[in-house]
Amino acid sequence: MIVPPTRWETQRLVLAPACVADAQAAFESYTSDPLVTRYLMWRPHRSVDETAQFLSRCENVWQEGSAFPWSLRLKLDGSFAGMVEARVRKHSVDIGYVLARRLWRKGLMSEAIGGLVDWAMRQPGIYRVWAICDVENIASARALEHVGMQLEGTLRRRVVHPNMGDVPRDCFCYAIVK
Repeated sequence: MIVPPTRWETQRLVLAPACVADAQAAFESYTSDPLVTRYLMWRPHRSVDETAQFLSRCENVWQEGSAFPWSLRLKLDGSFAGMVEARVRKHSVDIGYVLARRLWRKGLMSEAIGGLVDWAMRQPGIYRVWAICDVENIASARALEHVGMQLEGTLRRRVVHPNMGDVPRDCFCYAIVK
């Protein structure tokens, strides 16, 4: 069984388990933002309560050990920045991530993903860390490449992004292995 760190830091970020107490900050910084949620698998939240329900799910999956979602906060001022999540499946970890729009193009997501990949690859029995992103989400693809992940291919008609339509879209699959 893998035991994730409950709190860890990168150069500019502090990561801690996502919790319902983050609902207002998460709602204001990304869950309600249609541009941030464009490539996610859910629509923008319309209320803080909706975000609180999502974060309650985050607390539950952490306790179950089925996923490990961390909230990102800036070291500089403690403001909410986004989230990363690791889902452990036997010998692999797949990751998801999101960053508040005000922080785009500063290298923060690559920093968070890089820390998450480093942690996962140090775990005995984990041989693969991978992620997918929509073929049009170039910033996400670049963040994955920046941390050393390699494009393995295109997963045709893989994920419905409801903010972009009702049909499954193509996604790139990136991975790093040991």
